[in-house]
Amino acid sequence: MARQQLQVLSALDAAKTQFYHFTAIVIAGMGFFTDSYDLFCISLVTKLIGRIYYYVPGSTNPGSLPPNVNAAINGVALCGTLAGQLFFGWIGDKMGRKRVYGVTLILMVVSAIASGLSFGQTPKGVVATLCFFRFWLGFGVGGDYPLSATIMSEYANKKTRGAFIAAVFAMQGFGILAGGIVSIIVASAFQAAYPALPYQTDPVGSTVPQADYVWRIILMVGAIPAALTYYWRMKMPETARYTALVARNAKQAASDMATVLNVEMEAEPEIVERLAMEPSNSYGLFSKEFLRRHGLHLLGTTSTWFFIDIAFYSQSLFQKDIFTAVGWLPSAKTMSALRETYMIARAQTIIALCGTIPGYWFTVAFIDYIGRFAIQLMGFFMMTAFMLGISIPYLPRKNTDPTAVVMYAFTFFFSNFGPNATTFVVPAEIFPARLRSTCHGISAACGKAGAIIGAFGFLYAAESPVKALDDAGYAPGIGVQNALYVLAATDFLGFLFTFLVPDAKGKSLEEMCGEVEPEEGSGVVSA
Repeated sequence: MARQQLQVLSALDAAKTQFYHFTAIVIAGMGFFTDSYDLFCISLVTKLIGRIYYYVPGSTNPGSLPPNVNAAINGVALCGTLAGQLFFGWIGDKMGRKRVYGVTLILMVVSAIASGLSFGQTPKGVVATLCFFRFWLGFGVGGDYPLSATIMSEYANKKTRGAFIAAVFAMQGFGILAGGIVSIIVASAFQAAYPALPYQTDPVGSTVPQADYVWRIILMVGAIPAALTYYWRMKMPETARYTALVARNAKQAASDMATVLNVEMEAEPEIVERLAMEPSNSYGLFSKEFLRRHGLHLLGTTSTWFFIDIAFYSQSLFQKDIFTAVGWLPSAKTMSALRETYMIARAQTIIALCGTIPGYWFTVAFIDYIGRFAIQLMGFFMMTAFMLGISIPYLPRKNTDPTAVVMYAFTFFFSNFGPNATTFVVPAEIFPARLRSTCHGISAACGKAGAIIGAFGFLYAAESPVKALDDAGYAPGIGVQNALYVLAATDFLGFLFTFLVPDAKGKSLEEMCGEVEPEEGSGVVSA
């Protein structure tokens, strides 16, 4: 027998796209803009930090971060993100999405500023301080994943819900682009004010003392968009689905959504109480009932996010070889410190413009037409194909064919017009309201575990088996070409595990998780 749907939820599902939808996208999306800026801008300045703090007098090459220091600076934020996803995912279901939504922004603002102010008498002291604050920065970033996805899914109508959630995530592309643009502007300004000769001409003078301000400014700029968004986050009402189905406050849910939708809304406390009494709305995360209903779904969302993040975060390992091969990134000793920062930022900005951002917005445009499942399946398949296309003819130090850059850009395009976006969308749609934020946080945390493996396991694995060809401080690995084969296999595993993930296209959140089933012919209030 079909169970009656709450009027407030029916109204949300059937509401026409209107101003409050776009407001929610901007408020949640600016958080993701900040998230991606903060997480990815560090890769633009690690070379500069190495030149400043790890210069070896008399060396033929500029200073560079030792392997363990490089891993710590790049990885500590990912570890913080993983912890934040689990913690804020859980707390978002216990206390409500809105109550903790501002806390994540405060953490990001304070930690971004503090990262730029990292102090220390020695290089080790500076790096230790930087790592401390970047962990807490990542912790705040991690909280934004389950909270933003859940809030957007619970505000959206069922017709365009996928596009709205994907649009929030797509702001990540603009955050990556902003990181490159800010780095270009800051590096260019300091380069013009404090010109320097290349390292091979003047090893000491190639890194001007003022360069120490450059990486700090780039990191601190990440606090600005987060601070600007805080007021609007605090003005958002709690989602009606949480208020009605989890907090069981029918009156407050109806009042909040009547204000948002500009329509009269019945409270319906009797239906809320009746729904709360049903067994299908009371099982917990570690129950047999959850395992029966959603066990395979959770395996699907965690595993696919794990595999895509291994591939996504490890792709930076071979971009240096590709950029150098086609002349986008000259040898480090032929540039000054600020020139190298500028060139790295320029190359990554081009990739963001040509591959990263278009992929995100293709997902936004098509996700509610062809579905999450089809986009994710296609994305993993194309990433596998392009990864093999790069790896099979891979000839390091000899390949000057720009085809490699084109295929490299296409792997980014199909990761974003594919699993990098859909793995964020799907966990916010297929689990019950009382466990939605928690399950999204678990899925996202598995993704970040994959990111840690991709960024650091492959950092060492990609080193040449020939010791003489390895970067200083690194042990021999399996080589870039073999590492690319492993990544292609990882993408293919993601393709296979996608078959565990259901498609929520055109269905309400309650239909997907079995909380309620709309009655045939029941009236739906439309704004």
